[in-house]
Amino acid sequence: MFPEGPVKTKTLLNLGKGEKTPPLLRREKRRRKKNKGKYRKAPRHTATRGGEARSRRPAHCHLSVAGPRSVPAVSPRRPRPPRPSGPARPLTAPLSAQAHPGRGGAGAAPRPRSASRAVSQRSHVWRRGAARRARAAAPSVRRRRRRTSGGGGHPCRRAGISAAGTQPSGGGGRPVAPFPRGLRRERAIPGWRGRVDMADRSAPSCHLRLEWVYGYRGHQCRNNLYYTAAKEIVYFVAGVGVVYSPREHRQKFYLGHQDDIISLALHPERVLVATGQVGKEPYICVWDSYTVQTVSVLKDVHTHGIACLAFDLDGQRLVSVGLDSKNTVCVWDWRKGKLLSMAPGHTDRIFDISWDLYQPNKLVSCGVKHIKFWSLCGNSLTPKRGVFGKTGDLQTILCLACARDEVTYSGALNGDIYVWKGINLVRTIQGAHAAGIFSMNACEEGFATGGRDGCVRLWDLNFKPITVIDLRETDQGYKGLSVRSVCWRGDHILVGTQDSEIFEIVVHERNKPFLIMQGHCEGELWALAVHPTKPLAMTGSDDRSVRIWSLIDHALIARCNMEEPIRCAAVSTDGIHLALGMKDGSFTVLRVRDMTEVVHIKDRKEAIHELKYSPDGNFLAVGSNDSSVDIYGVVQRYKKVGECIGSLSFITHMDWSSDSKYLQTNDGNGKRLFYRMPGGKEVTNKEELKGIQWASWTCVSGLEVNGIWPKYSDINDINSVDANFIGQVMVTADDYGIVKLFRYPCLRKGAKFKKYLGHSAHVTNVRWSHDHQWVVSIGGADHSVFQWKFVPDRKLKDTLHIAPQESLVDSNSDESDSDQSDVPELDSEIEQETQITYRRQVYKEDLPQLKEQCKEKRKSAASKRRERAPGNSIRLHFVHGYRGYDCRSNLFYTQTGEIVYHVAAVGVVYNRQQNTQRFYLGHDDDILCLAIHPLKDYVATGQVGRDSSIHIWDTETIKPLSVLKGYHQYGVCAVDFSADGKRLASVGIDDNHTIVLWDWKKGEKLSAVRGSKDKIFVVKINPYMPDKLITVGIKHMKFWRRAGGGLIGRKGCIGALGRTDTMMCAVYGWTEEMAFSGTSTGDVCIWRDVFLIKTVKAHDGPVFSMHALEKGFVTGGKDGVVALWDDTFERCLKTYAIKRAALAPGSKGLLLEDNPSIRAISLGHGHILVGTKNGEILEVDKSGPITLLVQGHMEGEVWGLATHPHLPICATVSDDKTLRIWDLSPSHCMLAVRKLKKGGRCCCFSPDGKALAVGLNDGSFLIVNADTLEDLVSFQHRKDVISEIRFSPGAGKYLAVASCDNFVDIYNVMSSKRVGICKGASSYITHMDWDIRGKLLQVNTGAKEQLFFEAPRGKKQTIPSLEVEKIGWASWTSVLGSCCEGIWPIIGEVTDVTASCLTSDSKVLATGDDFGFVKLFRYPAKGKFGKFKRYVAHSTHVTNVRWTYDDSLLVTVGGADTSLMLWTYEMEGHRDSRQCDSEESDLDSEEDGGYDSDVTRENEINYTIKALSTNIRPMFGIKPHLQQKEPTLDERQGVVRFQFFVSDHQLVGHCLSRRNFRQIMWGKKRDP
Repeated sequence: MFPEGPVKTKTLLNLGKGEKTPPLLRREKRRRKKNKGKYRKAPRHTATRGGEARSRRPAHCHLSVAGPRSVPAVSPRRPRPPRPSGPARPLTAPLSAQAHPGRGGAGAAPRPRSASRAVSQRSHVWRRGAARRARAAAPSVRRRRRRTSGGGGHPCRRAGISAAGTQPSGGGGRPVAPFPRGLRRERAIPGWRGRVDMADRSAPSCHLRLEWVYGYRGHQCRNNLYYTAAKEIVYFVAGVGVVYSPREHRQKFYLGHQDDIISLALHPERVLVATGQVGKEPYICVWDSYTVQTVSVLKDVHTHGIACLAFDLDGQRLVSVGLDSKNTVCVWDWRKGKLLSMAPGHTDRIFDISWDLYQPNKLVSCGVKHIKFWSLCGNSLTPKRGVFGKTGDLQTILCLACARDEVTYSGALNGDIYVWKGINLVRTIQGAHAAGIFSMNACEEGFATGGRDGCVRLWDLNFKPITVIDLRETDQGYKGLSVRSVCWRGDHILVGTQDSEIFEIVVHERNKPFLIMQGHCEGELWALAVHPTKPLAMTGSDDRSVRIWSLIDHALIARCNMEEPIRCAAVSTDGIHLALGMKDGSFTVLRVRDMTEVVHIKDRKEAIHELKYSPDGNFLAVGSNDSSVDIYGVVQRYKKVGECIGSLSFITHMDWSSDSKYLQTNDGNGKRLFYRMPGGKEVTNKEELKGIQWASWTCVSGLEVNGIWPKYSDINDINSVDANFIGQVMVTADDYGIVKLFRYPCLRKGAKFKKYLGHSAHVTNVRWSHDHQWVVSIGGADHSVFQWKFVPDRKLKDTLHIAPQESLVDSNSDESDSDQSDVPELDSEIEQETQITYRRQVYKEDLPQLKEQCKEKRKSAASKRRERAPGNSIRLHFVHGYRGYDCRSNLFYTQTGEIVYHVAAVGVVYNRQQNTQRFYLGHDDDILCLAIHPLKDYVATGQVGRDSSIHIWDTETIKPLSVLKGYHQYGVCAVDFSADGKRLASVGIDDNHTIVLWDWKKGEKLSAVRGSKDKIFVVKINPYMPDKLITVGIKHMKFWRRAGGGLIGRKGCIGALGRTDTMMCAVYGWTEEMAFSGTSTGDVCIWRDVFLIKTVKAHDGPVFSMHALEKGFVTGGKDGVVALWDDTFERCLKTYAIKRAALAPGSKGLLLEDNPSIRAISLGHGHILVGTKNGEILEVDKSGPITLLVQGHMEGEVWGLATHPHLPICATVSDDKTLRIWDLSPSHCMLAVRKLKKGGRCCCFSPDGKALAVGLNDGSFLIVNADTLEDLVSFQHRKDVISEIRFSPGAGKYLAVASCDNFVDIYNVMSSKRVGICKGASSYITHMDWDIRGKLLQVNTGAKEQLFFEAPRGKKQTIPSLEVEKIGWASWTSVLGSCCEGIWPIIGEVTDVTASCLTSDSKVLATGDDFGFVKLFRYPAKGKFGKFKRYVAHSTHVTNVRWTYDDSLLVTVGGADTSLMLWTYEMEGHRDSRQCDSEESDLDSEEDGGYDSDVTRENEINYTIKALSTNIRPMFGIKPHLQQKEPTLDERQGVVRFQFFVSDHQLVGHCLSRRNFRQIMWGKKRDP
C-alpha cells in the first residue's frame, strides 16, 4: 500500500521497503554494478534551443502522487474539440494472417483496426461510432519540429488534424528486461520451431482469471451505486457487475452479461442485485452479491436495452423500462421469470421509475417533459400523467423518490425539486441545485440528492434541508465535477460522478471525501503500455489524460493531463521515458519519474497509431496514419534518423528484432513489411529475414499468428496481440469484446482458444505485465481497464475444485467453436445425421395463407357446381416402420405393457400380444422425439414445423392433454419429463438449438436459453432437482440450472482425463450430482457435478442409447450390442448381441443384418426393448431370445409399391437398396427381403403374380421370382432412374419400362427382347397405364403431358379427351386428364399430386400428394377443385398409393418418412368414431349450405378504419375546397343538391333552398 499524502515520486515508482526483489531485477542490478562506467545512460533532459538543458513540468501537465484511496490533483480542463468523423468504412475481404504482397493496391483506402465492431445492435445513445472506423491516407507533408523551451506551455497546433484521423491503434512496446545500451539479452526463444508441436491447435492448458477492474460507469447512467447488506459497494462497468469490499480492498465480479450494463437496482434486503444491459435481445439478470451467481434471468420482452430497474417494497416484483421506441414498462415476477404486466411507457425517454413503497400497486416514472403515475390492477398497467398546472414549469424530470401519503419528490432539469400529491404538483423547492438533479435516494434518515453542480444535498423526511456537500470545493474536487449517483446509508454516503469516480463521504467529515475508484472518462481508450521492470501499467485516452496504475495495489498512482487525445503509448527499455502518440499527429515524451516533459514533436498530420522503443533503447519508432514509420534517436534528443515509407496504408502494429537491427510492421491493408534499422530501408530478401529473432510479438499478421484469425473475419477485427514467449501463450483483443488466450506460436488456421468476456465493446489493446503475472486489457468505448491474473498449467487435483464460470451464453473461458485437431472425427452415422435438414420449402401451416392467395380461383370455383366427396372412407389400420435412423431413446413400454413409438407423423401404441396398433394423429409433420411420463401413461412428442409444436397425449384414450407452441422454430429434436411429471424440457432444431423448460399442464414456458450452435441430441432433467438438467450433442456436454426465466449453463470440465468429444446420450445416476454420458468413441463418461471423474470403454463405436435402472444401467451402441452394467459402471454384467440366429420363432419379420446399430433402449415387464437404425423394434428376453416386433424401411425414400393381383401381399422397393414383400393379412409382417446393388423407385407384379419387375436407380431393371426373389432376367438400356414399370394385362406378354430419360421401352417378356420405344415426351415419365386389350399405353410426364402410345411398337397416338373416357383401362394411376382434373388442388403450383389409384369398381380415386395428404375423390373427378376426404398420417410427400386386389385395403408409402401404411376401406353408412377424417374440401361454396342474408351481410362488413388503412402521402398544390372557382348555376340560384339522412326521414336527392336546408338541419321544419 502506498502512504497517503504527497511523497517523493522516486520512492513510489521503486520497490517498497521490505519488498522482495524479483530475481530478474537482482541479476540486472548486479550487472549494472559490474558494468558501472562502461556504458553511458540515456540522458534525462529536455531538448532545448541553444544548448540550455532544463527540466520542467509543463503548464498543462499535473502530477498526482497518491495512495490507493486518494484522489489526484486535477487541473481544469479546456473544452474538448468536436470529434472529427471519417468516411464510411468500405467492405474488405477476410484477412489472411500471413500478409501477401499485392494485397490492397496503391489505390486502396487505408483503414485502421476497427474500434467499433458492436457485439450487438445498440440503441441511439449506446451506438458505437461507426464513422470512426475509417481512415484516409494523407499526403506527406513538410515535417514540423519543435522542442520545448522555457516559458509558457505548448501552443495547441490543431491545424494538422485530419478529418479522417480518428482511430489509431493502441501501441506501446515492452522489452522483457532493462539492459544498458549495447548489452541486450535475447527475448525470443531460439529455435522454438523445434520444440513446439507445429500441428497442435489445442487450447492452452493455462487460463486467465479476472482480478481487478479499474473504472465505473458514470456517463449516461444514474442511480447505479449502492451499499449491500455486507457493507460492500455494488456498481457496474462495461459488461461486469462489481462488488467491492472497501475493508479488504477486494473485488468480486458478476459476468452473466454479454454487453454494456446500463441499469442497476438493489433488492430491499440488499443482497440481491438486478442489472439490465443493452443489445438486440437484452435481458435482466438478478444475482446474489455474496456468491456472484445468477438467481434469475428475465428476457424475450425488451429490445435495444433496459434503461431503468426497481424492486417493490417486499422484493417480489421488479419493474423495468426498455429503450425501444415506446419505452415499454414491464412488471415481472422475477423469481419465476414471469411477465406480469406490460404497457407502453412514453413516446420520449424515461429516466427513472420507482415503486410507491407505501402503496403496493402504484408506480411512478419520469422522463423527458413528463411524469406518470401508474396503477397495477391484475395484469393491467394504467398511467395518469402528472398535472404541472401553474405551480411549476413543464420540464424534464430526471429522478424521483416516493414518500408517505401519496407524496412524490422529483428532481428537475433546472435544479428545482417538484413535490407531488397524487398526480398534482403542489409545490416546488426552487434552487435545490444550481443545475439538473441526476440522482435522488430515499433512506430511513431522509433523502439525498446529487446534481450537475457537483453538490450532494441531504434532506429530512419532510424534505427540509439538512446539509450540503460541495464536492468541487473539497481537496479531491475539480471544476466540472458532476454527480450521477448518490446512496445514503447511516453516516456514509456514496457518490458516483460523470467522470467515472466513486467517492465515499463520512457525514461528520463531509469535507474529506474518500476516493474509492477512478477510471477514464468519456471518449475511447486506446493507449496502453507496461513498465519494463515494475508492476505498472500506463493508459491514455481521448479524455486527454495519461494514468499510471499499480498492478499490485490496484490503484491509480499518477495522472497527467495533456492537450490532445492520446492514442498510443510506449515505455523506454530502462523505464525512464514514457512516449505518448497523439491524435493530432504529434508525440510527447514524459519522464516516468515526475511526468515532466522531455520533448514534444509533431512531424505528421495524421494520428500516431503505434509507438515502440528498440530493445537497446537507442531508437523510438513512431507509426502514424500517414502510412509511414519515423525513427528517432533517443540519444540524439529524439532527432529523426530514419523513415520507413513502404506501406500503402496506416500503420497498426510494430515489433523490433532482438538486436534492434530490424523492424516489422503491419498496416491497415493487412500487409506485413520489414525494414532495416535505423535507416528504414525495406527488406525483401527472404534469406535475410530467416534468422531474425523478435524481441516482442504484437503484430496481428505473420506465420506465427495464422491461427488467431476466425473464419470470415475482417482485416481489422483483431485489434491487438501480445505473446508470452516463456509461457508459449499469447493473448488477443478483438472488436467483439473478447480477450482470447492461444498457444504461441499459433500456426494453423482454426486454432482452439480460451475466451473471456467482460468488456462490452471492442477491446482496443492488451499487454502482458513485465513478469508475465498479469494481462492488462483496455476497452475502447467502455473506458475500462481489466487486470487478468495468469494462472499457469494446473494439476488435475486442482481443477476438481474450480468450476467454470456460469454463463447465459457461450462466455468466460469457453473454447472456440471451430473444428479442432484434438477433437476426433465424427463417426459416419453421426456425420450423416448432422447433415439432415428438416426445413421445408412449404409447411402444412402455410396452407391457409396459400389458399388465401388464390382468391380468384376460389371465387370461380365457388360459383361452379362440383362433384361431392365420396361417401366411402378409409381408416388407418396398421403402420410398418419405426423412426430410428436420426432419433434415439424414442421407444418405451406403457403402463399396460404396450409399446409406444413414432414413425412419420403418427404416434403408435402397439399391442404385441394382439399385434394391433392404435394411433395418435394430432401431428401433421415428422415426429422427431418422444418421451414418456414417469407414470408411463402420458407421452410427449415433438414435430417438425415452421412454428413447431409438442403434444402431450394419453396412451389409453389417445387424446391430447396439452399442445405447446410458440418457442421452437423448424422442429423439436429432444424432450424429457421431470421426475414428478410436472415439467417438460425441450430442444429445438433452430440455429441456436433453443432449450425450453415448460409447465406443460398450464402450457407455460418457465425458462428458455440458447443451447448451442451445434446439434443437441438429448436433454435430461435431473430426477432429484427439477431445476437442473443436462444436454449433450456435438462437442457438447453442458449442465444447466434454472434461474427465473433463463437457464444458466456450465460446460463439463474434462480436465486431463479426456478431450472434448461428441456426446450421444446421457442419464442421471443414483445421486443428484452423478451423471453419465455416452460418447461417439464408445466410452461412457462419469460426471460428478460438472467434473469428469472417469471414463469407461463400453462399445466399439458410438454409444447411442443409455437407460438407467434402479441398480445399474443398460447401454446400446453402433456395434449392435446391448450391455448391462452395475451401478458404478465398474463391471459389465451381461451382453446381448442382436443377431439373426437369436431370433425367436414368433418374430414378425426378418432381421436385415446382424448387429444393427442400436438407437433406443428401454426396460420393462421383464424385457429389454431395442430400436435399431434399420427401423426395427426388437424385444430381448433377459434369458437370451430376441423377438422382432416391428420393422420398416431404413433411411432413404420409398417410392416403389405394388399389390399382388390375387393375394393380400404387397411389394416395396426403396433407396435403402432393399426389395421387400409384406403380408397384409392380420399377421402384418415382412415375408421376404432382398438386398439390391442399387436403390429402386418402382415395382410391379405380373398378372399371374408369379413374377415381380423392379426398376432401379441406375437405369436397369430386374424381373425376379415373386416367391423367392431370385433373378429371372435383367436388362439395362438406360442410364437414368427407372421411374415406372408395368406388365401388360392378360398374360403379361409385354413389359413397359419408363425412365427419367424421357423414354418408355417395351419388352417382350417371352423373348426377353426390347420390341418398341415410345418417344416424344419432353420430360421424365411419372405414370403409366395399359388399356384392357394391352394395345395402348397411357403416359404422364413431369411436364404434365398426357401422351398415348401404341403397343408394342411405341408409335405415338393422338386421342381426343372424349375418346379417352370411353377406353377401358386395366388400371388407372394417371394424375392427368379430364377424368381426374378435380384432384389438383387450388395451390397446384406449389404441390404435386404424386400418385393415384382407382378402385376395381371405378368409383373412388385415391391420391397422394407432396403435402403428405391421402385423399379420396369420386371418379370421374371432372371439373376443377373437386371435393374430397383428406387423411393425415404421412409426414412428407406420399409417393405411391395402391388398392389391394379386392379393394379392402389401401396401401400407401411415404417418401422421406420411410413408412408403409395400411388403410381399411369402409363403405358408405359405416360410422365409426375416428380421428382420421379431415375437412372435405379446399374451399366452401353456396351448395354447402349458404348463409342467411343477415349473416352474409355481417360477414362482409369491413371493420378496418379508413384513416389507418389509407396511405398518407405528401400533397401538393391547393386543396380542392380552397380553390377559387366559378359558382355553378344551382349555386347562383341559391340551390344546393345533397343526399343525407335526417331524423327518421330519409331525404335522398332533394333539391332545397338554403333556407329550407337550415330549417331541416336545426329541427325547425320537417319535410312533408
